Amino acid sequence: MRNMKFTELNLEDSVLDALDAMNFRECTPIQEQTIPVILEGHDLIGVAQTGTGKTAAYLLPILNQLSKGGYPEDAINCIVMSPTRELAMQIDQQMEGFSYFMPVSSVAVYGGNDGIRFEQEKKGLTLGADVVIATPGRLISHLSLGYVDLSKVSFFILDEADRMLDMGFSDDIMQIIKYLPKERQTIMFSATMPEKIQQLAKTILNNPVEVKLAVSKPAEKIIQAAYICYEAQKLGIIQSLFKEQKPERVIVFASSKLKVKEVTKALKRLNLNVGEMHSDLEQSQRDEIMHEFRNGRVNLLVATDIVARGIDIDDIRLVINYDVPHDSEDYVHRIGRTARANNDGCAITFVSENEQMRFKQIEDFLGKAIYKIPVPEELGEAPAYAPRTSKNPGGRHKKKSFSRNKSNGNKWKKKGNASLDSRTTKA
Repeated sequence: MRNMKFTELNLEDSVLDALDAMNFRECTPIQEQTIPVILEGHDLIGVAQTGTGKTAAYLLPILNQLSKGGYPEDAINCIVMSPTRELAMQIDQQMEGFSYFMPVSSVAVYGGNDGIRFEQEKKGLTLGADVVIATPGRLISHLSLGYVDLSKVSFFILDEADRMLDMGFSDDIMQIIKYLPKERQTIMFSATMPEKIQQLAKTILNNPVEVKLAVSKPAEKIIQAAYICYEAQKLGIIQSLFKEQKPERVIVFASSKLKVKEVTKALKRLNLNVGEMHSDLEQSQRDEIMHEFRNGRVNLLVATDIVARGIDIDDIRLVINYDVPHDSEDYVHRIGRTARANNDGCAITFVSENEQMRFKQIEDFLGKAIYKIPVPEELGEAPAYAPRTSKNPGGRHKKKSFSRNKSNGNKWKKKGNASLDSRTTKA
């Protein structure tokens, strides 16, 4: 089935000019399904994986509407909420590209201890940038000082809503909503659809259209393998993997922040150059660790699933699932960190006895058996792979998934986007 072209959508010329200049020709499935819905003015909840083009899926139609005029001058017309500074910066960059031919202004508000930056943010907020891209804590810092007027906001977007809730921003979001007018268009994107996201959607969305994309299979070029082992053998396997060759650009995913902390300590005792990433860390600590990881001063990053969708590094060499992910969606998110930007990559999963059924469900989703590497002899005998009989199957029902792509903006100009004519669908 061919992808729809952007020219087939009812978009303003200024938006199409920007897309043409950026060499954007065809819509991704999430863009094809959500842009028409947003152009028609509906509230929307979008469930899709990262990397599916979500940022453009919400930025383009909103810029389209703003570029047509009719919105208050010198007022904030759109708020885009982002869980992390890193994502806010990515959205901001995309925004700049998309708004190039439009008189739409934007400002990114994402924290840090820089007083000059705070003053720049304050200026953008008080002058009424059309689009404000913000992390929750930093926006509340500005709101609490009394000079930010959100009463004219027409569009409110929550990007990576599941990550925002995982990171403890639920109260902040509800506080921000109190400043917004009741009459507004609210758009929520999330990679997953747990109960707490469904509750948030019920609270803040008005009769939303729901667009879900099926979980796509991992890239063919990712080499996938597994060790069928006992829980106590997992550390020994990591030690054997890096006995001959030190790790480089490796992410180890564990099932909880407590497990992340334990595994990190254990790997440090093995003299591995390791950092940890979980929601107990302050944003500044996360930024520092990512900086060290990017620069190669940290070779191995131990992380929880919330990081799986937030790491934008193209040359991850190896992903290790220390624990089997809860479902195929999480598995795809995790291993999708590797083999990006035309690089090869490898994903290895450690499967303990009580994780075998869950791993079998992932194999069923993939439609193939994943190669099983024998556990090193020095670690003793390993269990047989017999998922039908293993105890504690542990498989949760499949999560639905929300996701989106991002766009970014940081300048004083304006943009536009128009409308399409297709109804929402489930894919």
